[in-house]
Parts: sequence; C-alpha cells; structure tokens
Amino acid sequence: MLNANGGQAPSSLRLWLDSFSPSAHLSSRTRAGEPIPVTSQARQQQSLDDRPFLHLDQTTIRNSPSEGKEDGDDTVLYLGYGSNLSAETFRGKRGIRPVSQVNVVVPTLSLTFDLPGIPYTEPCFGNVRHRDETLQSEDYHKDHWAKGLVGVVYEVTKEDFAHIIATEGGGSGYEDVLVDCYALSGEPSQDVPMKPAGRPFKAHTLFAPSKLSRPDHSYAQPSARYLKLITDGATEHGLPLEYQAFLHQIRPFRLTTTNQRLGAFVFLSVWSPFLLFLIGGAASVFLQPDGTYPKWFAEFLNAMFKACWASYDYFFKELFGDGERTIGDDEDDDQYVSSGLVLDEKQLLIERRGDKYGAVSTAEEVV
Repeated sequence: MLNANGGQAPSSLRLWLDSFSPSAHLSSRTRAGEPIPVTSQARQQQSLDDRPFLHLDQTTIRNSPSEGKEDGDDTVLYLGYGSNLSAETFRGKRGIRPVSQVNVVVPTLSLTFDLPGIPYTEPCFGNVRHRDETLQSEDYHKDHWAKGLVGVVYEVTKEDFAHIIATEGGGSGYEDVLVDCYALSGEPSQDVPMKPAGRPFKAHTLFAPSKLSRPDHSYAQPSARYLKLITDGATEHGLPLEYQAFLHQIRPFRLTTTNQRLGAFVFLSVWSPFLLFLIGGAASVFLQPDGTYPKWFAEFLNAMFKACWASYDYFFKELFGDGERTIGDDEDDDQYVSSGLVLDEKQLLIERRGDKYGAVSTAEEVV
C-alpha cells in the first residue's frame, strides 16, 4: 500500500541532498577488520512469516508485532541493492550497524535507474522493477543484465529500519514489499544462477511504483558519484564478479558540451538554493514525530519537484541539451557491445590485487 503522505519528491531530494553531505571515514581495512556474521538459516526461515508494513512510519514499524520471534530477536531483513550496498552510505552516512547480512539474488526483480533525481547533476537513482515489467533494450548498457537482481540482505533492528525509511525521504512514494531471496554462496568467482535452487526466504525492500518514474525506464544515466557507491559496495561485499562486471560497464552521466555545462550552471543556480532550503531546512521543521511529513507539505514538495522537471523538459533540455544522458554515448554503443568488453571487465576484476579488491580473504581466494 502506498504511503499517503507523499510522492517521489522527498525521497529523490533526500538522495540528492546526500551527495552534498560528508561521509564518515571508513577505510577498506576498517571494513575488513569488522566482519559481519552471515544471516543464519533459522533467521532466514523465520522471515517466511513476515508481512509487509502497510504504513512506512516509525511508530508503525517499531510497534509492529514480531510473530514467531523471541524477545531480543526483534529484527527486520532488508534488501539493499543501490547505494546502500556501500559502507560509506549505509554504515557511514546512515549509521546503520547490521546484525548480520547475506548476499542474495532476487529472480523476480531487476535493477533500474529510473527514479528521477536532479538534471545535470544526479539525473537518476537506483530502483527496482518486476522483471516482466522492465522494458529491455540492447542499446543501453544498463539493460545488458539478463538475470535477477543481485544485492545484500541486511538483518537490522526495527529502530535502524525506521531510520533507513527516514533517510529515504520518510518512505513517501514507496511501497514496502516482501520479495523472495535466494542466498548466494559468497564466492565471487561463481556466476549468478539463472534459476536459483534451494529454499527462498523473505526480505523487505522499498518499491517505487512506475507512475513515479521517468517515461523511459532505461534512458537516464546515474552520476559517476552514485555509480561508484554501487560498484564500491559490490566489491566490499564480494558480490559475483559477473555482476560486478555488469555494474562496471554502465556508463555514468557526464557533461560533454559547452551548452550542457552552461545549462547545468543556470539550472542549478535557479533550482538548487530553493530545493536545498526546502529539503535541508524547512522539511525538518515540518517533520512529524512518526517520521513522515504533513500531507500538504509533501504535496507542495511534489509540486515543486514536478515544476523542476517540467522546466528541464520544456526549456532547459531544448535550449542547453540533455541533462540525463551523456551526449555522444549512443554513437559508439554498437562498437562497445561487439568488442566483448564485459568479459574483459570480468577478467580484470579477477586479476586485481587482494588489497584493492573487496575483503582481503575473499580476494585471495579469487586470485
């Protein structure tokens, strides 16, 4: 059930605001020295009794019944697939400390980049779609992955899960859904199964309905900053090299023309101060105790967000050029695909030194 207190704006603007926030320092050595246990089979099977949260507010989440769980085991299994793969975001900026975690594949979902951000700077953010609803196009590198979504299921406390929701814009515009996850072996050199075997378990994830996304689910390119968070997170968790190779061949958005750079300057000069004031200052004033915004304020944010994108679609894009996709990338897509670069990327990942790739112990096994 969709949260009634808002739409896409608070979540997108919160993600955009994160790009300006300094991160807590978490070196790769620190991450490797702080191992997180693998989620137990018993906890995975307990998840089969879980139910989605119909209302994504802190009060509902914290007071929800924990069926079949003993006191002290009051946790939520949360599927991370975008920037939350990165320790810089998940453990640094958001301060989440997982109780346990496990790498998974979700056959029914696929990764998309159709959650709108801010043109010319953070054009889009990661999202998920049901695989049968995703329009695949061989022209876009983001659609080259033909298997299910690969990610990490974190076991977190209900307090931390409520905090995750708050940092995702108070849950506005999202649905909480339970999806079937299949645990991966944790061995990066093993490919992702097309049809996973074994018994699945359930995990919560945030799902933005298609009506909140851009018309073309494949068009926009993520920023280099945002894409690096995802690729860094995949490395840190030792996700399958096959999937890491797919992530590395996604091209980030970049400004390539003088008109684009001028358009970016003018667009951000007009909209950034206003949006930063709304989400960085005014929003905290109107934030309610349950972690949501009043309906009128959420609707106002949505209206401003739509106006921002309308000004881009009907004025800035026409005058200054594309603010979602790199101008010039389409010209050499065919050469890129036919060159077999995806396989080359995988080989390069395998050959990386242990102190630069993932956890040292994992990398040593791969090399």
